[in-house]
Amino acid sequence: MSLYTPTTDRVALDPRALPRVELTALYVHIPFCFHKCHYCDFYSITRQTPERMARYVDLVLRELDQWLESAAQIIRPRTIFFGGGTPSLLPIDEMSRLISGLRERLDLSKLDEFTIEVNPATTSLGYLQMLRAAGVDRISMGAQSFDPAELKMLERHHDPDDVERSVALAREVGFTRINVDLIYAIPGQTLDSWRRSLDRALAMNLPHYSAYNLTYEPNTPMAVKQRLGRIATIEEEIELQMLALARETMLAAGRSPYEISNYALPGEACRHNLAYWTGESYLGIGPSAASHVDGVRFKNRPHLGEWERAVDAGELPAIDVERLTPRQREGEFLMLGLRLASGVEKAAFEAKFGRPIREAFGTTIDELTRLGLVECGPDSLQLTPAGLPVADAIAAEFLR
Repeated sequence: MSLYTPTTDRVALDPRALPRVELTALYVHIPFCFHKCHYCDFYSITRQTPERMARYVDLVLRELDQWLESAAQIIRPRTIFFGGGTPSLLPIDEMSRLISGLRERLDLSKLDEFTIEVNPATTSLGYLQMLRAAGVDRISMGAQSFDPAELKMLERHHDPDDVERSVALAREVGFTRINVDLIYAIPGQTLDSWRRSLDRALAMNLPHYSAYNLTYEPNTPMAVKQRLGRIATIEEEIELQMLALARETMLAAGRSPYEISNYALPGEACRHNLAYWTGESYLGIGPSAASHVDGVRFKNRPHLGEWERAVDAGELPAIDVERLTPRQREGEFLMLGLRLASGVEKAAFEAKFGRPIREAFGTTIDELTRLGLVECGPDSLQLTPAGLPVADAIAAEFLR
């Protein structure tokens, strides 16, 4: 059976040709935004009508129905994550209908985390009440910075006070699992302003924080400004100091760095993201959403109109379908696992791939150990503190 069939403008994926496995994580991409931030390269669109957003909900549920009707995979999520875009921009009635539609279609008996990203500029008490009543138990907010000038640089349309207001509202309706995202290495940012943002975020006493370095993704307005010399990037040495300051400050506050960019109290790690980092199979629906089905990966068309047309035609709107070789799967397992503070468990590697980790990558491990970038202990392979800032380059060594 063919894995997929090329059509005029997309790939028609056949789920029956994919491995028959259980999909334990579900991602739903909601592409609507009221403004496109200058650093963001996630697929999003602005100025959409209520009618098109209602149609979007119809089509997301129809896309999920196509997977369920094939009966090729068991879709039994332990985690659900709504990302964007700005999921909370979906009108309250449509968001409620979307969540109800998922509950009507899926076996959620094993669900133990349901996260939705919300924008602190648009959060309301009524919206949060609806989410909590619908079974959402985790909220993620994009604060990015608590410095007004830095928010302006990022083209974020909220004030620092909006974050604290939104967190208070979330707590008022019963949310205890709340994450706040922060960004460092913003043009004009200093170690002092970064410290103030960390301190203000920690003052909210949340169980989880994410701190990402600003990246200049191709074709974003921020990257264009950099290329034209309109903004100056933060020096690499200062950026590394900002990373070290984040880890030191979070650790002192009891939030351990369980992944390169993520910090949490014990038991409060993002279980959905852990599914990605540990190589589980997951399903993504909505435009641009990515999926991994036991060694086959693909993503949906990153264009709302093309995605709509495919789903209307009864097709799964996949592109970039790739069946990984055994060697690629081993390399990606290490690439993702090394991001975790716990590293890659040797027993887990051998159980998954049928051979010891040193048999697969002994030469590479020895060389990186000699350079002081990884540590290969009795039970796991981990990054050293020296390897942390160059994790992407280390990962590339295992993907050769």
